[in-house]
Amino acid sequence: MVDSLQKAFIGVIALGVSCIAIELVPVSRQAAYWNRCLDSTRVWINETPDLNGWSEKAKDSLAVGVCNGAVYQSKLKTKKSF
Repeated sequence: MVDSLQKAFIGVIALGVSCIAIELVPVSRQAAYWNRCLDSTRVWINETPDLNGWSEKAKDSLAVGVCNGAVYQSKLKTKKSF
C-alpha cells in the first residue's frame, strides 16, 4: 500500500514539474527577446552623438522605454524647439 502510494506521489510530482517547465518556455523566450532588444538599443544610443552628454541611467531609461514600447516617435528629440 505504502509503495503504491509513493509511486503515485512521484508520478504526480513529475507531472507537476513537467507542466511548470512547459509553461516557462514562452516566458523565457520573451525574456530573451527583450534582452536582445535592450542590448541593441543600448548600442544604438551609445552610437548617437546627440546623446553623448546623457548619463548612463538616462540612457538605460530610454532603452527600457524603447523596448517596452513607450517611445512612439521615430525621431528622437534631444533639443527643445522654440
